[in-house]
Amino acid sequence: MGRLFGTDGVRGLANRDVTAELALDLSVAAAHVLGASGAFEGHRPRAVVGRDPRASGEFLSAAVAAGLASAGVDVVNVGVLPTPAVAYLTGALGMDLGVMLSASHNPMPDNGIKFFARGGHKLDDEIEDTIEQRMREPWDRPTGAAVGRITSDVGLAGDRYVEHLVSTLPARLEGLRIVVDCANGAASDVGPAALRAAGADVVVINASPDGRNINEKCGSTHPEQLQAAVVAAEADLGVAFDGDADRCLAVDARGTLVDGDQIMGVLAVALKERGRLHEDTLVTTVMSNLGLQLAMDAAGVRTVQTAVGDRYVLEAMRAHGFSLGGEQSGHLILADHGTTGDGTLTALQLASRVAETGRSLEDLASGVARLPQVLVNVKGVDRSRAADDDGVLAAVAEAEAQLGQTGRVLLRPSGTEPVVRVMVEAARQEHADEVAHRLADVVRERLAL
Repeated sequence: MGRLFGTDGVRGLANRDVTAELALDLSVAAAHVLGASGAFEGHRPRAVVGRDPRASGEFLSAAVAAGLASAGVDVVNVGVLPTPAVAYLTGALGMDLGVMLSASHNPMPDNGIKFFARGGHKLDDEIEDTIEQRMREPWDRPTGAAVGRITSDVGLAGDRYVEHLVSTLPARLEGLRIVVDCANGAASDVGPAALRAAGADVVVINASPDGRNINEKCGSTHPEQLQAAVVAAEADLGVAFDGDADRCLAVDARGTLVDGDQIMGVLAVALKERGRLHEDTLVTTVMSNLGLQLAMDAAGVRTVQTAVGDRYVLEAMRAHGFSLGGEQSGHLILADHGTTGDGTLTALQLASRVAETGRSLEDLASGVARLPQVLVNVKGVDRSRAADDDGVLAAVAEAEAQLGQTGRVLLRPSGTEPVVRVMVEAARQEHADEVAHRLADVVRERLAL
């Protein structure tokens, strides 16, 4: 049996993989582990619990609250809010623990459980492993007045989060018309509210969650509706969140998609100009386009690459105090204002840069000229041999020599499927296509099951 916790909490099909029993057991174990670590010493422990609008989140959040209260933790249920809002409130309200029920950009039938420690930071791997080990262990249950109490704070907590977001802006958004696609997700209320509070004229789409329509052909994973809506509304720009609003992609006035790499480039330059980009460094993953690195080199910004996953970006940022990092998917972390990726914060900061400079988003994003990129998923292969097969390594070396400084190659085994991902970037699309499919043929032949 594999590790229960993945790179972003526990996630799977709701009511089969992620059950009420699992949610309750994990919550009890988390209370025990954090209590044993000394996190609760000297006071009665408190936790904040939030969720995205998935139907399964209703019973899963109830199970989490029941588990924590049964372990003597007082629970504040904040209802439907983005993941970064729960992280923020964990710190801002002095909570000992935060819990978010969400499967982020996954389809509606999935759900997940994510824990935050005091301050709103994700739990370390070691703590997650200990929680998993201590599930369902015998324990002395509190009784009487020692049991936890459950209260609700639906509304005021969201208002506090919105106030925090707006307070971070270097320039207000008056004069900008912005279309926001909320993915029928957790930011359906607070996302538009934050943009309006910052002064923008806001057009809202996909902000009617019904428990079933989250991420359904909308949001950051399906930006087509947003692209059309921006053009139709003659807006200055558009922004799209995913289900739990920890990601943001954008669209310029012409309806052209602006991805996470381009957003990072825009914000890195802005922070550098303000003297707020620590060590003039941007943290990215190996999947970021080479065009971003070239643009940052030209702007005097150093780039540090990590493995794929916001967890690894955040680890590098915390280890060195870096202020900005993220992924091509639009998962950006602005460490001066948050402890995790925050789509609404990203949208506000990007729009504020447009307002501050008087330049269009198209003009700002053009500073990151994306190189043609091709990703081929080679299925039905032994991914465990991708890193040490002589034939594959020789083919990669040959491709890298052929591309030189104008491109790059990345082979990445999937963590969950018998798939090897072949990614190639080159100066010309046809060259990237040719190299990627040639390498994919080698992988398919050499690593066949």
